[in-house]
Amino acid sequence: MRTLTAIAGAALLLALSSTAGAQTTAFVGGRVIDGSGRVIENGTVIISGATITAVGPASTAVPGGATRIDLKGKTILPGLVNAHGHVAATSGLQSDPERFYTRSNLLRQLKTYAMYGVTTVFSLGDDDVAGFALRDENASSTDRAKVFVAGPVINGQTAEEGRAMTIKVAAMKPDLLKIRVDDNLGTTPKMAEPAWRAAIAEAHARKLPIAVHIYYLADAKATLQAGADLIAHSVRDLPVDDAFINMLKSRDVCYSPTFTRELSTFVYDTTPPWVDEPFFLKGAEPGVATILKDPKRQEQIRNSDAWKSGQQYKAGLEVAKKNLKTLVDRGVRIAFGTDTGPPGRFQGFFEHLELEMMVDAGMTPMQAILAATGDAAKCHRKSGQFGTLATGAAADLLILDANPLDNIRNTRAINAVWINGKKAY
Repeated sequence: MRTLTAIAGAALLLALSSTAGAQTTAFVGGRVIDGSGRVIENGTVIISGATITAVGPASTAVPGGATRIDLKGKTILPGLVNAHGHVAATSGLQSDPERFYTRSNLLRQLKTYAMYGVTTVFSLGDDDVAGFALRDENASSTDRAKVFVAGPVINGQTAEEGRAMTIKVAAMKPDLLKIRVDDNLGTTPKMAEPAWRAAIAEAHARKLPIAVHIYYLADAKATLQAGADLIAHSVRDLPVDDAFINMLKSRDVCYSPTFTRELSTFVYDTTPPWVDEPFFLKGAEPGVATILKDPKRQEQIRNSDAWKSGQQYKAGLEVAKKNLKTLVDRGVRIAFGTDTGPPGRFQGFFEHLELEMMVDAGMTPMQAILAATGDAAKCHRKSGQFGTLATGAAADLLILDANPLDNIRNTRAINAVWINGKKAY
């Protein structure tokens, strides 16, 4: 026990020494939801520079000279962590890698995430040089979400092709890798099994986690059995079974529902109910709301092949909701994710819709918050770095004017967002 205490003390001293001379701020009197499942009424969170240095009850000592911020009546929790999003070649409702995959456009997207309290996003695919450069600048950023990248999505039809592309993407030094094992409701060929098996094996040989995009239960089970490290979408064709649940739990593999991805496939054939809400409009690019309300555009959608597939995804969403409830009840770890970034999947706003949809599917507000903070970080092997209010973690904070444990929609009541110890929004 003395050894463990000594180690903990040394870690605390290291954290404190690294912030010596930095501005110290104490958030006092608010409700603390720490991202691990703990709630402290009338708690204290102290940060120095970019790091949290203490979290505790009202009796927690506040260093002399610290700036005090009174949070009476407010709630403080970690900034939200999106375990499956994208910084993409998207502007408004358009996508064009040549025009829109630029540093300035990616920064705009990361600032939009942060404006909504999403302080970290894992971009799961189609990442290139500009995204990697922003990843390398995470520690110095104070006005935009941190970003972690998977690089190009790995594909191929043979083992040799899958292995070769994995090696190529790994050389870019991504944080994780991504494969897609999906036939888009029977309209395109799946990545061939020899290719995805080779990709998973090569990723593990290089000590890189690998996320898998799936739709069908059979593919989820097969890739999981082969060693996939994150199930990056819901199973949407069948109820999940004991074999799948046991495989997830045996390795503590996380499951990311991404309900709003499904929503985006069918909601635009009429005017979405939220299109004029100020909370949506504050992050939407100019003109987007007008386009979404255009009756001619809606008619074109209803007469398109995309509408037909959207109706299938709409039915799949109902299966996905039931599966999430089953998995939560069985103790599977959930990684909050949205697949935002592509056109029609609105960064920041959709994250709050996702939380609401998760609760509607049967999660408690605390379970949804845990999935979007501490567990999302853990699922990407970043525990202790962010996602929790804990000594040594990044000072990425979301301050709310209302209690999200009473109503998950209260995550919209954003008072302030802090990133790396600086007030961003």
